[in-house]
Amino acid sequence: MGDPPSGTWRCLSKAAPWTAVEARAFLEAAKDDPLYPAFMLLLLYGLRRGEVLALRWRDVDEEDGELRVRQHIQRVHGELRIGPVKTAAGRRDLPLLDRAAEVLEIRRAVQAADRAELGRAWQDTGLVFTTRTGRPIEPRNLARSFHRICDHHGLRAISVHHLRHTTATLLKNLKVPARDAQLILGHSRLAVTLEIYTHEDRQA
Repeated sequence: MGDPPSGTWRCLSKAAPWTAVEARAFLEAAKDDPLYPAFMLLLLYGLRRGEVLALRWRDVDEEDGELRVRQHIQRVHGELRIGPVKTAAGRRDLPLLDRAAEVLEIRRAVQAADRAELGRAWQDTGLVFTTRTGRPIEPRNLARSFHRICDHHGLRAISVHHLRHTTATLLKNLKVPARDAQLILGHSRLAVTLEIYTHEDRQA
């Protein structure tokens, strides 16, 4: 499946974030997809897609119970590049939630099987989310998988970026203070978080 037409992207950019019911429906629909663990992390923490795809195993600290966001991946001038997150706020330590630990173990097992099958052809990048050969995953391919799942299961279309807004909305519904949500989402300014919170008030 290719990218949606440009007009579709404009429509998606204005779409309201998912409700908790819609988010659960998506995760149920995505459970057999190879990128299911990535989608789970996107919704649990409101990570940016470049952040989740640049996550390294060294960033998963099971002993201290932390998930550390340190770098991101993006395509620049036709080249896929991995570098540090852009802001100090983006560099954050998040609690390793039980559900996150569970899906990361699933991902670890799948990657170990790929490595065993490929042998010396496996490229060890240290990344959590890789192709079957160990290479980084193209961010656009994650978006394609996301939209394919939504389309196949008749789920209301939103953009991958709006998963962050979905997480913010769920945090608000759980009475999480905006300041704490700002730290979780990695917003540089509290005003950005407050704008999402206020927007949801206007939608109610």
